[in-house]
Order: sequence, then C-alpha cells, then structure tokens
Amino acid sequence: MKIKPDPGNVRTTTAAHVLKLLREQHKKKPLSLPSMRTLFIGCVLLFISTALFAQKNTNATQAVVTYKFRSNGKDQDGELKLFIKDKQARLTRNGAQTEQQFLQFDEAASYQVLNSKGTQYTFKKPFSEYASAELLPGIDTICGIPCKKAKLFIRSNTIEIWYNTDLKIKGSPAITIAPGLGLVLKTIRNGNSETVARNISYRKIKTQELQWPAQWGITLDEPAYQRQVIESRYMTLQIFNDEQINFGRKTDNPTVEQANTTYHFAGGTVIMKKVKLPSALPGQHLFAELVQHSNGDAYDRTGSVFMIPVSREVSFLKALQSGLQVLPVYNARNGKKYQGIIATDQYLPPLELMRFFTSFGVGHFNAQAKIKGYNWADSVVYKQDITTLLPSLQGEVWIGVFIGNYDKGGHKASLNFKYYPGDDGEDKKSDKKWMMPIFNTTNLMEMAGQEYGTLFDKDSLTVAVEVPKGVKNLKLRYLATGHGGWENGDEFVPKQNEIFTDGIRAYHFIPWREDCATYRMLNPASGNFGNGLSSSDLSRSNWCPGTLTLPVEIPLPDLKPGKHLIQVAIPLGKPEGGSFSAWNVSGVLIGDQE
Repeated sequence: MKIKPDPGNVRTTTAAHVLKLLREQHKKKPLSLPSMRTLFIGCVLLFISTALFAQKNTNATQAVVTYKFRSNGKDQDGELKLFIKDKQARLTRNGAQTEQQFLQFDEAASYQVLNSKGTQYTFKKPFSEYASAELLPGIDTICGIPCKKAKLFIRSNTIEIWYNTDLKIKGSPAITIAPGLGLVLKTIRNGNSETVARNISYRKIKTQELQWPAQWGITLDEPAYQRQVIESRYMTLQIFNDEQINFGRKTDNPTVEQANTTYHFAGGTVIMKKVKLPSALPGQHLFAELVQHSNGDAYDRTGSVFMIPVSREVSFLKALQSGLQVLPVYNARNGKKYQGIIATDQYLPPLELMRFFTSFGVGHFNAQAKIKGYNWADSVVYKQDITTLLPSLQGEVWIGVFIGNYDKGGHKASLNFKYYPGDDGEDKKSDKKWMMPIFNTTNLMEMAGQEYGTLFDKDSLTVAVEVPKGVKNLKLRYLATGHGGWENGDEFVPKQNEIFTDGIRAYHFIPWREDCATYRMLNPASGNFGNGLSSSDLSRSNWCPGTLTLPVEIPLPDLKPGKHLIQVAIPLGKPEGGSFSAWNVSGVLIGDQE
C-alpha cells in the first residue's frame, strides 16, 4: 500500500498517522512485505525530518507567523501576522487598526492598547482569566511542525486548537484563544471558520514591527475598556444634554438665531437647537438615541424628535418664534382649522425623525412604587436607525424634541446622533435621494394652542404634491398613532389606516401594538387594575408607554414625476363628553434622484 502525504507545507502526514493507517489496514487485510517495507521507510524518513526540524528551529526566539482564513471551505481575503520577539508578541491584521494587541509571556498576560480620539487606553488581562483549553487526543503537522490538539468554549462557540509546546516561540492568532498554551498554529470555530498558519519566518524582529508601547496611557478595567473600544468605532454628536422639557417655563430665548444654543418654546414643551451636521458618507448609518426620564410628570406622553425645514418662505420655526398665525391653515369639513399640517408651495411641515412615548414616571417615581422583584429602570433609551433620512440631515439644521405635558417638573431628555461607518464589503454607492415631508398632524405646539389631529371624523387628510423630473422609485415613510385615552377612544380601539394616491388605494393596515406588557419595568407610576393588569400592559394603537413607534415604508411605484394627490383616511371615533380621539400621522416622500 502506498501512502501519499497531503500537498504543501500546511498539513503533512505524520508518523503517528502512518502507523495508525498501518494498524487499520493490517486489520482489514494483512499487508504484503513490500507494502510493509514502504510504510517503514516512510516512517523513518518522517521521524528524521521532524528531528532535523526540531534541531534547527526549537531554539529560535524570534519569528513572524502569517495566518490565513477559510470559511465554509473557501479561502477568505486578508491575513493576520504574529510578530514574536523573545518573551513578547504582537498581533496585527491588514489595514489601519485603532487597537493594538500584545502578549507578554514573562507576565503571562495580554495587553490591549486603544488609541481613541487622541487618548490611549490599556487593558491588561492575565492568561489565567481566559477560557481553559481541554486537551484532546490526536496530532497534526502544520508548517512542518507537529501539533497537539485541544478544545475550548467561548460564549457557546466551540474552538478547536492545534498547538506546539516544544518551540521557544509562543503565541496565538487571537489573544482570547489559549494565549499561554504554546504556539497555536490553527483554530477552527464551530467547525467552519478556520484560521491557519501558512508560513513561519524565523528572523530578527524589528522594533517597528513589534511596536511595544513605551507608555501604557490610561489603564482601565475590562468593562470600561470594552466601552471605549466600542465607542471608538463610531462618531457621537451630542444635540441635547439632560434638558428639561416642562410646561410653564419662563423662557428668555436669544433674539438672534444662534447655533448650539437650546431654545425653549410652547411654554417649555419644545426644545430646539441649530446644529451643524456632517456630510453623509457612502455606506454610513445614522442612529438617533434619546434618553428620557421623568422629572415630575407621572403620565405617558407623546414625544417627537424632528427637524424643521427652512428652505421655503414659511417655516414651523417662525411659528415657534412668532405664533401659530404665520402657518398655512388646513380647513377641514368639520369646520376646524388645522395649522401647518400639510406641505404647500410656501411651507413644509416638520420632518419627523422619531416618534416616542414616555413611560409612566420612570426615574422620578421609582422610590414611590416599591414592589418586591420589580426593578424599575432609571430611564428609557429610545434608539432608532434614521439612515433613510440622512440626505436631509446635513449642514446647518434645526433639531427639536417635543414632549406634551402640563407638569411643572416635566421630563429630562438627552439626544445624540450616532454615525456608524459602513461594513467592509458593503455596497457604498452614494445614490442621490430626493425627499419631502408632506404632512404631520402631531401638534408639536399643543401647549401653544395648535389643534389636535381630529380632522378624520368627516374628512380625509389630503395634500397636493409635485414630484420633480428625474425622481423615481418613490415610497412614503408613514408614521401613525391613535389617541383618546378612555375605553372607547382610538388609543384602545383598532382603526384601519388607508393611503390613497390620486384616488386609488395604495396601502391599508391597522396600526396596533400587543406587546406593551413587555415594558412593565419602565412604568413605575402605571395604574394597576383589580384583574392584575397594569395600565401600561394594555394594547394600543401603534404605541406603548416607554417605546418607539416604527414607521411603515409604503412603495409607490406608480407615482411618476408631476402633480398628485395623496390622502390618508381613518375612521375617527366619536367624542364622549369632554373626551375625544385624534390621530398623529406624519409622512415623508422619498425617491431616487437621477
């Protein structure tokens, strides 16, 4: 029987493999004398080659190990290098790296060094704190080096390891994978993701290759360091920081529009700021993150994060500054006048970025609602991907936050924009977008007299729009929430929303949420009923106390350049006594610009 070794220097048949094959073959069928002679000579030659390798390289203390990657049997781009110099080692990948990773074998510890926004942070971790490897039977040869096998588990992932302990050089392709075990030459994660050494160069390592830090900068524990690592990967732009949004605030806004200054409007229930936003980059993702807690108000309130377009003659900003009378009026069939809710030739309504609802008193009322096992949250974090709206969020813009309330303490809120770069390999073509906010019935100036969205009782919301030439693939970003907080109010009664374009129904659905009980720990001041339910548990018309309301993207492929009518129809519930229903709907047309 003739034994052929695997091609290349990555994996060759070892003497142990040959002997194993010999035993297995002999059990099946006795070998002839020539076959036994061939195997014996192969074993002798392999033992001699291994011995010569050991004699030549086991005393080397400096080397570069180059690793390649395979996934599901296919070679992957990129490589990893392990620079080893005596008792120190450094791991590095292709491309720019904000974090450096080192191994110090005298101290049996790893070092992770992060340079973030001009500051250097270091985290040191002993090898003993990493997952322990379980030694397994079996050997392999990688780069001509005999390797033993081990296995460990990291966060439910099975990692198989091939390593050598006879060499003076040590290291691992990942500092989390057996960094002190020896020289790790191959790892396989969950049976399909492989990192394997393809070359070992025994040579003197240059100082610039090892890049061992002269200073460690700020030393952090693991939780603090990992947070710095994560935050180094994206850019955070603070819009508002712990601003109070309450009713009855006496405001003294600057008379001249100033950048980076917080303005308070509508009795203190709207805050505004003029900010300069960065230009959008191809493949970039933008998230809005609002952190809110009660500062005295115990109720669930409508909230909105919005941008005010100022490109036309009239803007919502002027209404905030001078009063509702400057806004165009929508005359509904019910006889009421609705200020600034639809786009006109001279006006664009506020562009809604995020619709949110405050919880029942999170933070302020925690200590007043002590229940065993109920660990109330300190605040609510609302975070939403608003990348779709990124083309309108560049340069100087006015950003606002509204929380409707009549409480002197009100709420506290912070708003950040977080810019995340696109992933490697992601399609980063920068397609030009056209967008226009066309309606918004959320009465952001509620506390200054703006009418509620009650026009749907006898009318549909109708807006005339003109799609410019060269715009195609249109869609409507539509947000809808129903209000009327009593038994028969639209807050608690499902209602169908219908969208029409030029008289033809393009979309219909019932906005409804049945998962409100999930957020019980955000609602310490919620009322409790005799049947064991809490008020915050009840299903509602597309919102829950302490949550976001996500938009629906409605394709409008038949909407071509030119003039069109877009309508929204909702069967509004009838009022009872002093209670009435209303719907907060906003819509933005978005298309590709040729």
